[in-house]
Amino acid sequence: MMPAEKQCPRYPSGPLMPVLTFLILTFSFSSVFWYLISVTSAVKANAVLLMTFTIVNMWCPAAGAVATRFIYQRNLKGFGFGLGKIKWLIMGMLLPVIVGLAMFGSAWVTGMAPFNTDKVTTILAFSFIPVFLAGILFNCFAAFGEELGWRGFLVPELSRSMKFTSLALLSGAIWTVWHFPLIFFGTYHGTGPVLYSLAVFIPSVMGAGLILAWMRLMSGSVWVAVLFHGFWNYFIQQFYPAFTIKTRAGDMMLGEFGWFVALIYIALAIIFWKFRGRLPVHTMEKHS
Repeated sequence: MMPAEKQCPRYPSGPLMPVLTFLILTFSFSSVFWYLISVTSAVKANAVLLMTFTIVNMWCPAAGAVATRFIYQRNLKGFGFGLGKIKWLIMGMLLPVIVGLAMFGSAWVTGMAPFNTDKVTTILAFSFIPVFLAGILFNCFAAFGEELGWRGFLVPELSRSMKFTSLALLSGAIWTVWHFPLIFFGTYHGTGPVLYSLAVFIPSVMGAGLILAWMRLMSGSVWVAVLFHGFWNYFIQQFYPAFTIKTRAGDMMLGEFGWFVALIYIALAIIFWKFRGRLPVHTMEKHS
Protein backbone atom coordinates (compact mmCIF):
# COMPACT_ATOMS: atom_id res chain seq x y z
CA MET A 1 0.00 0.00 0.00
CA MET A 2 1.07 3.62 0.27
CA PRO A 3 2.87 5.90 0.95
CA ALA A 4 5.72 5.83 -1.53
CA GLU A 5 8.29 7.15 0.97
CA LYS A 6 10.14 5.20 3.62
CA GLN A 7 9.65 5.93 7.26
CA CYS A 8 12.48 7.78 8.95
CA PRO A 9 14.22 6.13 11.90
CA ARG A 10 12.82 6.80 15.33
CA TYR A 11 14.69 9.34 17.40
CA PRO A 12 16.35 8.31 20.65
CA SER A 13 15.05 11.51 22.26
CA GLY A 14 11.44 10.52 21.66
CA PRO A 15 9.04 11.10 18.76
CA LEU A 16 7.76 14.48 19.95
CA MET A 17 11.10 16.20 20.54
CA PRO A 18 11.66 16.91 16.83
CA VAL A 19 8.13 18.35 16.68
CA LEU A 20 8.80 20.65 19.61
CA THR A 21 12.13 21.72 18.10
CA PHE A 22 10.45 22.42 14.77
CA LEU A 23 7.75 24.54 16.40
CA ILE A 24 10.23 26.57 18.44
CA LEU A 25 12.38 27.26 15.39
CA THR A 26 9.46 28.02 13.08
CA PHE A 27 7.70 30.40 15.44
CA SER A 28 11.00 32.07 16.31
CA PHE A 29 11.88 32.66 12.66
CA SER A 30 8.35 33.81 11.91
CA SER A 31 8.26 36.27 14.80
CA VAL A 32 10.87 38.41 13.05
CA PHE A 33 8.71 38.74 9.95
CA TRP A 34 5.47 39.10 11.90
CA TYR A 35 7.04 42.18 13.43
CA LEU A 36 8.26 43.51 10.09
CA ILE A 37 4.86 42.88 8.50
CA SER A 38 3.04 44.63 11.36
CA VAL A 39 5.32 47.69 11.17
CA THR A 40 5.11 47.84 7.38
CA SER A 41 1.32 47.55 7.49
CA ALA A 42 0.98 50.19 10.20
CA VAL A 43 2.93 52.83 8.30
CA LYS A 44 1.39 51.82 4.95
CA ALA A 45 4.82 51.29 3.45
CA ASN A 46 5.61 49.99 -0.02
CA ALA A 47 3.34 47.11 -1.06
CA VAL A 48 6.27 45.28 -2.66
CA LEU A 49 8.15 45.36 0.65
CA LEU A 50 5.09 44.01 2.48
CA MET A 51 4.73 41.22 -0.07
CA THR A 52 8.41 40.35 0.28
CA PHE A 53 8.15 40.01 4.06
CA THR A 54 5.00 37.92 3.65
CA ILE A 55 6.62 35.48 1.20
CA VAL A 56 9.73 35.11 3.36
CA ASN A 57 7.48 34.48 6.36
CA MET A 58 5.77 31.67 4.42
CA TRP A 59 9.18 30.02 4.10
CA CYS A 60 9.86 30.06 7.84
CA PRO A 61 8.15 26.65 8.36
CA ALA A 62 10.44 25.22 5.67
CA ALA A 63 13.49 26.69 7.40
CA GLY A 64 12.36 25.25 10.73
CA ALA A 65 11.73 21.83 9.19
CA VAL A 66 15.05 21.65 7.35
CA ALA A 67 16.97 22.76 10.43
CA THR A 68 15.19 20.17 12.57
CA ARG A 69 15.91 17.40 10.09
CA PHE A 70 19.61 18.22 10.16
CA ILE A 71 19.66 18.45 13.95
CA TYR A 72 18.11 14.99 14.44
CA GLN A 73 18.86 13.08 11.22
CA ARG A 74 21.67 14.92 9.43
CA ASN A 75 19.73 14.49 6.16
CA LEU A 76 16.57 15.59 4.36
CA LYS A 77 14.77 12.24 4.28
CA GLY A 78 11.11 11.97 5.19
CA PHE A 79 9.68 15.10 3.57
CA GLY A 80 7.88 13.18 0.85
CA PHE A 81 9.71 14.60 -2.15
CA GLY A 82 8.55 11.71 -4.35
CA LEU A 83 5.67 12.54 -6.69
CA GLY A 84 3.62 9.47 -5.77
CA LYS A 85 0.58 8.52 -7.85
CA ILE A 86 -0.62 11.04 -10.41
CA LYS A 87 -4.23 10.82 -9.20
CA TRP A 88 -3.31 12.49 -5.90
CA LEU A 89 -1.47 15.30 -7.68
CA ILE A 90 -4.50 15.88 -9.87
CA MET A 91 -6.72 15.93 -6.79
CA GLY A 92 -4.40 18.46 -5.18
CA MET A 93 -4.84 20.77 -8.17
CA LEU A 94 -8.53 20.24 -8.90
CA LEU A 95 -10.05 20.26 -5.42
CA PRO A 96 -9.29 23.93 -4.60
CA VAL A 97 -10.35 24.98 -8.12
CA ILE A 98 -13.70 23.18 -7.75
CA VAL A 99 -14.30 24.48 -4.23
CA GLY A 100 -13.48 28.00 -5.38
CA LEU A 101 -15.77 27.72 -8.38
CA ALA A 102 -18.60 26.47 -6.19
CA MET A 103 -18.07 29.41 -3.84
CA PHE A 104 -17.74 32.19 -6.40
CA GLY A 105 -20.19 30.54 -8.79
CA SER A 106 -22.85 30.60 -6.09
CA ALA A 107 -22.24 34.31 -5.59
CA TRP A 108 -22.42 34.96 -9.33
CA VAL A 109 -25.65 33.01 -9.80
CA THR A 110 -27.43 34.47 -6.76
CA GLY A 111 -26.24 38.00 -7.45
CA MET A 112 -24.58 38.34 -4.05
CA ALA A 113 -21.43 39.25 -5.97
CA PRO A 114 -22.21 39.43 -9.70
CA PHE A 115 -19.88 38.15 -12.41
CA ASN A 116 -17.94 40.92 -14.11
CA THR A 117 -18.68 40.34 -17.79
CA ASP A 118 -16.20 43.04 -18.76
CA LYS A 119 -13.40 40.66 -17.76
CA VAL A 120 -14.45 37.80 -20.05
CA THR A 121 -12.23 38.97 -22.91
CA THR A 122 -9.26 38.90 -20.54
CA ILE A 123 -9.30 35.14 -20.00
CA LEU A 124 -9.88 34.52 -23.70
CA ALA A 125 -6.83 36.53 -24.74
CA PHE A 126 -3.64 34.66 -25.64
CA SER A 127 -1.63 37.13 -23.56
CA PHE A 128 -3.41 35.87 -20.43
CA ILE A 129 -1.79 32.41 -20.65
CA PRO A 130 1.70 33.43 -19.43
CA VAL A 131 0.14 35.59 -16.72
CA PHE A 132 -2.00 32.65 -15.62
CA LEU A 133 0.93 30.22 -15.53
CA ALA A 134 3.20 32.71 -13.76
CA GLY A 135 0.54 33.30 -11.13
CA ILE A 136 0.19 29.60 -10.39
CA LEU A 137 3.95 29.00 -10.30
CA PHE A 138 4.55 31.94 -7.98
CA ASN A 139 1.81 30.84 -5.58
CA CYS A 140 3.06 27.24 -5.57
CA PHE A 141 6.56 28.52 -4.83
CA ALA A 142 5.27 30.50 -1.85
CA ALA A 143 3.09 27.58 -0.70
CA PHE A 144 6.05 25.21 -0.84
CA GLY A 145 7.65 27.11 2.03
CA GLU A 146 4.68 26.47 4.29
CA GLU A 147 3.89 22.96 3.14
CA LEU A 148 7.43 21.65 3.56
CA GLY A 149 7.00 22.48 7.23
CA TRP A 150 3.34 21.72 7.97
CA ARG A 151 2.70 18.69 5.77
CA GLY A 152 6.23 17.73 4.76
CA PHE A 153 7.48 17.57 8.33
CA LEU A 154 4.82 18.13 11.01
CA VAL A 155 2.09 15.75 9.82
CA PRO A 156 4.30 12.67 9.27
CA GLU A 157 6.17 13.33 12.51
CA LEU A 158 2.93 13.50 14.49
CA SER A 159 1.76 10.29 12.81
CA ARG A 160 4.53 8.44 14.66
CA SER A 161 2.78 8.89 17.98
CA MET A 162 -0.81 9.92 17.20
CA LYS A 163 -3.82 8.52 15.43
CA PHE A 164 -5.20 10.42 12.48
CA THR A 165 -7.92 12.42 14.23
CA SER A 166 -5.51 13.73 16.85
CA LEU A 167 -2.70 14.58 14.44
CA ALA A 168 -5.08 16.24 11.96
CA LEU A 169 -6.65 18.43 14.63
CA LEU A 170 -3.33 19.29 16.27
CA SER A 171 -1.50 20.10 13.03
CA GLY A 172 -4.50 22.11 11.85
CA ALA A 173 -4.63 24.04 15.12
CA ILE A 174 -0.91 24.85 14.94
CA TRP A 175 -1.28 25.99 11.33
CA THR A 176 -4.25 28.16 12.33
CA VAL A 177 -2.51 29.80 15.29
CA TRP A 178 0.55 30.52 13.15
CA HIS A 179 -1.66 32.88 11.09
CA PHE A 180 -3.01 34.81 14.10
CA PRO A 181 -0.26 37.49 14.23
CA LEU A 182 -0.91 38.26 10.56
CA ILE A 183 -4.62 38.63 11.28
CA PHE A 184 -4.25 40.74 14.43
CA PHE A 185 -1.28 42.89 13.45
CA GLY A 186 -1.09 42.68 9.64
CA THR A 187 -3.46 43.03 6.73
CA TYR A 188 -4.40 39.35 6.48
CA HIS A 189 -8.10 39.49 7.39
CA GLY A 190 -11.50 40.17 5.88
CA THR A 191 -13.21 43.50 5.38
CA GLY A 192 -15.49 43.04 8.41
CA PRO A 193 -14.62 42.91 12.12
CA VAL A 194 -11.56 40.88 13.09
CA LEU A 195 -13.73 38.64 15.26
CA TYR A 196 -15.78 37.72 12.21
CA SER A 197 -12.59 36.95 10.28
CA LEU A 198 -11.51 34.63 13.08
CA ALA A 199 -14.95 33.01 13.33
CA VAL A 200 -14.82 31.88 9.69
CA PHE A 201 -11.04 31.47 9.35
CA ILE A 202 -10.57 29.00 12.21
CA PRO A 203 -13.03 26.32 11.03
CA SER A 204 -11.98 26.71 7.39
CA VAL A 205 -8.25 26.28 8.11
CA MET A 206 -8.91 23.46 10.57
CA GLY A 207 -10.99 21.72 7.92
CA ALA A 208 -8.40 22.30 5.20
CA GLY A 209 -5.70 21.09 7.59
CA LEU A 210 -7.47 17.76 8.06
CA ILE A 211 -7.92 17.35 4.30
CA LEU A 212 -4.27 18.15 3.62
CA ALA A 213 -3.10 15.79 6.35
CA TRP A 214 -5.18 12.98 4.83
CA MET A 215 -3.88 13.67 1.31
CA ARG A 216 -0.27 13.91 2.49
CA LEU A 217 -0.38 10.59 4.33
CA MET A 218 -2.37 8.82 1.65
CA SER A 219 -0.15 9.94 -1.23
CA GLY A 220 3.17 9.94 0.59
CA SER A 221 4.00 13.14 -1.29
CA VAL A 222 4.34 16.70 -0.05
CA TRP A 223 3.73 17.93 -3.61
CA VAL A 224 0.03 17.14 -3.30
CA ALA A 225 -0.21 19.65 -0.43
CA VAL A 226 1.94 22.19 -2.28
CA LEU A 227 -0.32 22.05 -5.34
CA PHE A 228 -3.46 22.27 -3.22
CA HIS A 229 -2.16 25.27 -1.28
CA GLY A 230 -0.71 27.05 -4.31
CA PHE A 231 -3.77 26.58 -6.50
CA TRP A 232 -6.02 27.62 -3.61
CA ASN A 233 -4.13 30.86 -3.03
CA TYR A 234 -4.09 31.75 -6.71
CA PHE A 235 -7.69 30.96 -7.58
CA ILE A 236 -9.27 32.23 -4.34
CA GLN A 237 -7.16 35.32 -3.83
CA GLN A 238 -6.57 36.38 -7.44
CA PHE A 239 -8.27 34.51 -10.29
CA TYR A 240 -11.92 34.28 -9.20
CA PRO A 241 -11.96 37.69 -7.44
CA ALA A 242 -10.75 39.32 -10.67
CA PHE A 243 -14.02 38.29 -12.34
CA THR A 244 -16.27 39.23 -9.45
CA ILE A 245 -17.90 42.57 -8.71
CA LYS A 246 -17.29 43.55 -5.10
CA THR A 247 -20.33 43.87 -2.85
CA ARG A 248 -20.81 43.95 0.91
CA ALA A 249 -22.61 40.60 0.83
CA GLY A 250 -19.87 39.17 -1.35
CA ASP A 251 -17.15 40.31 1.03
CA MET A 252 -18.85 38.45 3.88
CA MET A 253 -19.36 35.31 1.78
CA LEU A 254 -16.28 34.94 -0.40
CA GLY A 255 -12.57 34.30 0.04
CA GLU A 256 -10.60 32.88 2.92
CA PHE A 257 -12.54 35.05 5.36
CA GLY A 258 -16.00 34.33 4.00
CA TRP A 259 -18.66 32.11 5.54
CA PHE A 260 -18.95 29.89 2.46
CA VAL A 261 -15.45 28.45 2.72
CA ALA A 262 -15.91 27.70 6.42
CA LEU A 263 -19.04 25.66 5.71
CA ILE A 264 -17.67 23.78 2.72
CA TYR A 265 -14.36 22.89 4.39
CA ILE A 266 -16.13 21.59 7.48
CA ALA A 267 -18.29 19.40 5.22
CA LEU A 268 -15.31 18.18 3.18
CA ALA A 269 -13.27 17.52 6.33
CA ILE A 270 -16.02 15.27 7.67
CA ILE A 271 -16.05 13.33 4.39
CA PHE A 272 -12.26 12.89 4.37
CA TRP A 273 -12.32 11.92 8.05
CA LYS A 274 -14.81 9.17 7.21
CA PHE A 275 -12.17 7.67 4.91
CA ARG A 276 -9.40 7.67 7.54
CA GLY A 277 -9.56 3.89 7.59
CA ARG A 278 -8.01 3.82 4.12
CA LEU A 279 -4.81 5.47 5.26
CA PRO A 280 -1.64 3.32 5.23
CA VAL A 281 -1.59 0.95 8.20
CA HIS A 282 2.13 1.36 8.83
CA THR A 283 1.68 5.11 9.22
CA MET A 284 -0.92 4.87 11.95
CA GLU A 285 -3.71 2.70 13.20
CA LYS A 286 -6.56 2.59 10.72
CA HIS A 287 -9.24 3.83 13.10
CA SER A 288 -9.04 6.79 15.47
